[in-house]
Amino acid sequence: MKLKVLFRKSLFCFLKQENSSNILSDLDEEFDSLYSILDEVKESMINSIKQEQARKSQELQTQLSQCNNALENSEELLEFATRSLDIKEPEEFSKSRIQDISHFVLKTMCLCFHRVTMASAFRLSLKPKVSDNMTHLMVDFSQERQMLQTLKFLPVPKAPEIDIVDCLVADNSVTVAWRMPEEDNKIDHYILEYRKTNFDGLPRVKDERCWEIIDNIKGLEYTLSGLKFDSKYMNFRVRACNKAVAGEYSDPVTLETKALNFNLDNSSSHLNLKVEDACVEWDPTGGKGQDSKVKGKENKGRSGTPSPKRTSVGSRPPAVRGSRDRFTGESYTVLGDTAIESGQHYWEVKAQKDCKSYSVGVAYKTLGKFDQLGKTNTSWCIHVNNWLQNTFAAKHNNKVKALDVTVPEKIGVFCDFDGGQLSFYDADSKQLLYSFKTKFTQPVLPGFMVWCGGLALSTGMQVPSAVRTLQKSENGMTGSASSLNNVTQ
Repeated sequence: MKLKVLFRKSLFCFLKQENSSNILSDLDEEFDSLYSILDEVKESMINSIKQEQARKSQELQTQLSQCNNALENSEELLEFATRSLDIKEPEEFSKSRIQDISHFVLKTMCLCFHRVTMASAFRLSLKPKVSDNMTHLMVDFSQERQMLQTLKFLPVPKAPEIDIVDCLVADNSVTVAWRMPEEDNKIDHYILEYRKTNFDGLPRVKDERCWEIIDNIKGLEYTLSGLKFDSKYMNFRVRACNKAVAGEYSDPVTLETKALNFNLDNSSSHLNLKVEDACVEWDPTGGKGQDSKVKGKENKGRSGTPSPKRTSVGSRPPAVRGSRDRFTGESYTVLGDTAIESGQHYWEVKAQKDCKSYSVGVAYKTLGKFDQLGKTNTSWCIHVNNWLQNTFAAKHNNKVKALDVTVPEKIGVFCDFDGGQLSFYDADSKQLLYSFKTKFTQPVLPGFMVWCGGLALSTGMQVPSAVRTLQKSENGMTGSASSLNNVTQ
């Protein structure tokens, strides 16, 4: 025991020393980075001063060169005029005039050319074009010096506060909003954590599920979309982070995420259906997995599908005592394993592209094992047939109503048990396909029929906002089960 305590103390001291060393190393790196920035700024300013100095020197050199050229041209002209004025005798003046006339003409032409080309030079000002004043490049680092003097360690961010009122749960999405208790301009990002739970009290520190993490959130809200609501509630918490450290977690909040979750009931499904939790496929070999001798004896003198009571089916479990009988004959039906007794619920169904025939709807648990969906007064459905001829129809109590709409890729099913309404939608566009109005007298189960194809289910879904809106305008305006009474199949 003493050895364990000594080991823990040694480990704690080691970790503490290592942590301090890391902090000192980080501090050195930060200051080195600051020094590097100051050196770069200094070098840039020095280059600016040198460039300004070179520019002014070049300006003065150009001005000086222009003045020198103008003076040289003026000196030649004055020298010629002086020599002419020095001749005092008329004969000598005449003689020299004849000798120098050609020289004079050429000189005059040359000087005229120079006077024309250098006219701007003669008008040059002797005042320097640039000043030796460099005060515009002076600096004042008093504010920066004060900022450097106030350098200190980053404070740990305070815990954010989640605004329950601004949080939204809709369309299998959750928007979580929060705020800081006081303004903190050092915050770089936020971390949101969430987990699913079925515990309806205050969020517990320990739960059966781990926290999921979403990092690097820049704003004060975040939306989780495309969720499957397979738990009653979700816990959320958030923390703020600056460049150095993450702050404390906010107080966790719990948001309700109820939705209908069900799987397919494998124990009562038709033997020609291969059933998994949320998928069902037609299996033409169903019920034919028994030994050939046994099969021969049991089916001697019989034709058609073997009796399910005398059939051993590979991975399919035997019927549970007390459960309903397995569907047989040409029903090709499977029901959901969760009954709907109240409330509004929604799920979606997608058929395989090559599925020849299938039905989607609800039924009472009393649906007979030979009954097909829609052919009794205990089941309601829409049926799609792609074999021989294409038909799309609503069925109930052996009555059929053809639907003049395109079969969607995915069908949404809305069941309002208390309101006695069963509606079918295009799951993508939310276009209403058909709606039954009735009064459910006992709990209903989701029901499915498949022949030569397969279906995939999506459960754990809230009733979409678009469907809720359509329901308000739909009641009393669409077809109902009563419209099937006069239409015989």
